[in-house]
Amino acid sequence: MNSSIELPLWSVLLGLLLASLWLLQHFLLPSLRWILRRRANRLITEVNARLALQIPSFKLTRRSVLVDRLTFHPRVVELVDEMADAEDMPREALMQKAAIYAREIVPAFNALMYFKAAYFVARHLVHALYRVRLGFADDDALQKLPSGASVVFLMNHRSNMDYILATYLAAERTALSYAVGEWARIWPLQQLIRAMGGYFVRRDSGNALYRRVLECYVQMAAEGGVPQAVFPEGRLSRDGRLGPARLGLLGYMTRSFDPDRGRDIVFVPVGINYDRVIEDRSLLRDAEKLPRRNVAQSLRVLFAYGTKLLWQALRGKRYRNGYACVNFGQPISLRDWMRARGLGAGELEDVGPLAEELMSRIGEITPILPVALVTTLFARNPERGFTDIELKADVLALLNELERRGHRAYIPRSDYHYAVDVGIRMLTLRGILIEEGGIYRAATTERAIIRYYSNSIAHLLDDRVQMSGEEHRTIFRARQGPR
Repeated sequence: MNSSIELPLWSVLLGLLLASLWLLQHFLLPSLRWILRRRANRLITEVNARLALQIPSFKLTRRSVLVDRLTFHPRVVELVDEMADAEDMPREALMQKAAIYAREIVPAFNALMYFKAAYFVARHLVHALYRVRLGFADDDALQKLPSGASVVFLMNHRSNMDYILATYLAAERTALSYAVGEWARIWPLQQLIRAMGGYFVRRDSGNALYRRVLECYVQMAAEGGVPQAVFPEGRLSRDGRLGPARLGLLGYMTRSFDPDRGRDIVFVPVGINYDRVIEDRSLLRDAEKLPRRNVAQSLRVLFAYGTKLLWQALRGKRYRNGYACVNFGQPISLRDWMRARGLGAGELEDVGPLAEELMSRIGEITPILPVALVTTLFARNPERGFTDIELKADVLALLNELERRGHRAYIPRSDYHYAVDVGIRMLTLRGILIEEGGIYRAATTERAIIRYYSNSIAHLLDDRVQMSGEEHRTIFRARQGPR
């Protein structure tokens, strides 16, 4: 009874390792998952009480369940059977591909990640880079949406900051699910985007099976009432202009829609604009088909940018990147839109007219910011020099014309004098405008970037908008008071 047993050290260590693994798998990990799930459920209850659009049950469904539902969706299985017969391929191999596509697309929404970590990062990042403003949002209209409606926020695509900015500003209203391009499929960004409810899209994929799986997921999400955020242009604007809509995702959502049954789909147009797009020069290089910078060049540019910011901060001239502004427009019910045109279930084959109207609504609410106003004047007269008084008078003329057309301009502090000063300051700090003897001129090497920023509101203007002369300067001098 009191005899001892000697064991080799390796067997003792192996036993401890196995016991630790058992303890981890059967006790510690389940306990941790239970704690996190309990916290997540409590958080979901809290945020649903204050959100204008509550988190739907579809978004909270276990990811593995959604992957299986998508893989074995009747329309996916139907296409697999057709391809197996037409291409003489094993059905099991095609179903395996469908499962791979489903796992690639389906997100893994985590409420703690979205409303705690992502919101915290987004809030601090956007405020570190910009003076963030919500120009206009019709919260009453969102509150009056039909019960259970599937809401789709349609945004113009100016910068990769759009994802972060919209996540931050919409967090008090809903949890958005983004369609994200393949550029973001890198570790750990891929995992973070999935945890925030985003799903990945292969742009211009010609694979019929992939497109069917993606289409079925988009329809499942719409039918499940998931609030989605879509950039209908499909990619970042290279020249600053509002581009035409690409009909892929929009067509997936609407082609099988029945206005007499199921959930309504409500589109909310969103206009985004910046006084400075961080990747503006890279976008212009891409538009002009110039070779991309290599790693060494990119690091050199990044170092120069950081050094410049530090020098500006030391001199007390660190003004961030100007203003970033978002406008939320009037919701558009797809059910009402189709009924007004006498369209029934499955009759919306051509989504072009709908896309054009939605893009028009986005264009109408694009925020008008100081840099866009100032660059518009220099884009029209690239050789001309302006005094401070002339710039402010001509910006006043431009604002008067825009307001007569019903467009919203964001004027910082409700002071258009200050708005012009902000625009001039942003452009002179970057060397885009040069001031000599009280005269501001466009740098000859920076005309492309001046056009880029003026293009952000170009769709709101036409050839009839001309800079006024002495009449508006007289008005300006009459209004000018102590500064």
